[in-house]
Amino acid sequence: MEISAQDVKKLRDMTGSGMMDCKKALAEAGGDFEKAIEVLRKRGEKVAAKRDDREANEGAVIAKINADKTYGVVIRLSSETDFVSKNEDFVSFAHQVAGIALAHRPANLEALLALPMEGSLTIQDKVTEMVGKINEKINVTAYEQVEAPLVAEYIHMGNRAGVLVGLSANSSAAYEAGRDVAMQVAAMKPIALDEAGVDAKTIATEIEIGKDLARQEGKPEEMVEKIAMGKLNKFYKEMTLVNQQFVKDNKVTVAEYLNNTEKGLKATGFKHVALV
Repeated sequence: MEISAQDVKKLRDMTGSGMMDCKKALAEAGGDFEKAIEVLRKRGEKVAAKRDDREANEGAVIAKINADKTYGVVIRLSSETDFVSKNEDFVSFAHQVAGIALAHRPANLEALLALPMEGSLTIQDKVTEMVGKINEKINVTAYEQVEAPLVAEYIHMGNRAGVLVGLSANSSAAYEAGRDVAMQVAAMKPIALDEAGVDAKTIATEIEIGKDLARQEGKPEEMVEKIAMGKLNKFYKEMTLVNQQFVKDNKVTVAEYLNNTEKGLKATGFKHVALV
């Protein structure tokens, strides 16, 4: 059938796909716009399948919190190239996904991708559409959430990382301190909140490394265990958030900084998502 230029333009405006792609989709769908959109989506799915072996190490990480600052989400929308990750539409889409996550509080990434985004289309459907439009591997590859008496958020320059920090009390001063701590997480990359959050395998590995180093230095065997535990304590100070030196004032730890801000204020948890 004959496909008019106006119909092609209309489908292009609706989907953002190329003119020739829209014309072919309309022809395949017999002029039916809904079917043509489905054709384009399926074409996008084929593109996504073809590009599964490509690395998607660029993208945008977005962190958002609710109005009363008691709940937050952080998502990572991944792309293959830096060029796409800086595209205004791409970043706007990432913000939309984060906004939907904030509103619906899905339990995990799979549940997030299944949430409705536009009419009957899910977030996953819209991601697939974007793949077809941009012809690049795109995925929502991370989703985390934090709930606490107060949640502070931070997005690192260029949307390259997002952090949520949970705190034990909700106030203006606590929020500003939480933002500082969130920036600390982005900069210093702790692996856990405190010693209790470090998994047993990591602890065992650090102890063995400490013992091995002590033996290499020729330390007496009866001193090896004690030296290894000393190195483990140093590891805790460097790699657990509350024990790290506060980057804005290295005379205090993060825990001390929070307590100095507001008596009894503590960090209750954090989530850090960054580009791979």
